[in-house]
Amino acid sequence: MNENTIRVRGIDYYVETAGAEDLPTIVFLHGFTGSTATWQEVTKMLKGKYRTVAIDLTGHGKTSIPRDVNRYSMDEQVEDLEELFNALSFQQFKLVGYSMGGRVALAYTIRYPKRVTSLILESSSPGLKTENERMERQAADGRLADRIVSEGLRAFIDFWGNIPLFSSQKKLLAEKQLAVKNERLSQSETGLANSLRGIGTGSQASYWDRLHTVNLPVLLITGELDTKFVNISREMQSYFPNVRHETIDHTGHAIHVEKPDTFATMIEEHISELKNRGGSL
Repeated sequence: MNENTIRVRGIDYYVETAGAEDLPTIVFLHGFTGSTATWQEVTKMLKGKYRTVAIDLTGHGKTSIPRDVNRYSMDEQVEDLEELFNALSFQQFKLVGYSMGGRVALAYTIRYPKRVTSLILESSSPGLKTENERMERQAADGRLADRIVSEGLRAFIDFWGNIPLFSSQKKLLAEKQLAVKNERLSQSETGLANSLRGIGTGSQASYWDRLHTVNLPVLLITGELDTKFVNISREMQSYFPNVRHETIDHTGHAIHVEKPDTFATMIEEHISELKNRGGSL
């Protein structure tokens, strides 16, 4: 694995790559409180078959933590990614995004569709449909951001790890639960609070009315126990022209954490299916 820090538009982005340059490239974007570390089990399983690229998004992991909340907006992060891919000399790739990273991946694909040969969204959404929903969510995310700053990182991570969205992770081995917690604790109050304010679901535009423009192959992956996102993906399925939705049994929001072998297999099967159909790698 190669570790690099690449300066893009005033921000130092941390990037982990593995695999030969002539292999098909898969780019991975993590979720809120995550980092490149969240993908390591999956990328190890893909070793030798693909070039894998994991990126710490703005304010997360080892990437810079801007104090200006506007620097976390969806538009800013999409432009950062485009410049980062230019710096890495990437032409085309498959794009995988989890939760918040899925929203970024979708926004990037809509802006730069010729870059992405297929899009894999794990437990993600196109945003909220109405202005009222977005305003309510912005207010809720703002209160949560204030809580992070006032109570500190450790108190927030203790709270965040116990929300219903992650209840299925309580069944994981203690070692894996500790790894997830330590990854979250490696973040910063400023990075997390500004992410909620700048790129929270309420702060981004709704992409529901743009899904029909995404003509490339899309794979939606959800966990059976994550009912909210199963339902969102089912609705998204009716908008995308070229889409498949897979729901994994006995699994919650973070399929790649709870069942990394299943997740890696699904990526491989998706790519193999596209190859058999004559799609681009």
